[in-house]
Amino acid sequence: MAHYAKVEDGVVTNVIVAEQDFIDTQEGTWVQTSYNTYGGVHTLGGTPLRKNYASIGCVYDSDRDAFYVPQPYPSWVLNEDTCLWAAPTDYPDDYKFYSWNEATTSWDALQPYASWVLNEDSGKWAAPVDRPNDGKLYSWNEVTTSWDEVES
Repeated sequence: MAHYAKVEDGVVTNVIVAEQDFIDTQEGTWVQTSYNTYGGVHTLGGTPLRKNYASIGCVYDSDRDAFYVPQPYPSWVLNEDTCLWAAPTDYPDDYKFYSWNEATTSWDALQPYASWVLNEDSGKWAAPVDRPNDGKLYSWNEVTTSWDEVES
């Protein structure tokens, strides 16, 4: 059994696991894909197949003989070796979460809550009210912009 992607007009419309004999009886274009291939590398040390595992909605590029997701943003460039899209600016490596801002072609730190502010010194988001330090558990309540004690 192997994984196959049905391709219509260069776009994957279905992915199935089947025997070659079954695929041979099907209409349309079916292209084998490997569940263990990502970024041109076989995750189990085998031979990579078509750069990435196919998924519904992804592109099958017959010239590259590769599967990849559609271009996420106009500024991103396809890495020919991996067939993964790369932003023009590297993702920060400070263990925070970011979202891509196409207008500025940069990464914006995700704000946990609308009321929280970014501390310029630490680079971390902080609630507008300090969390009580009494050994109890609290969760942030964005509606009241205060800390609610968590009942255990």
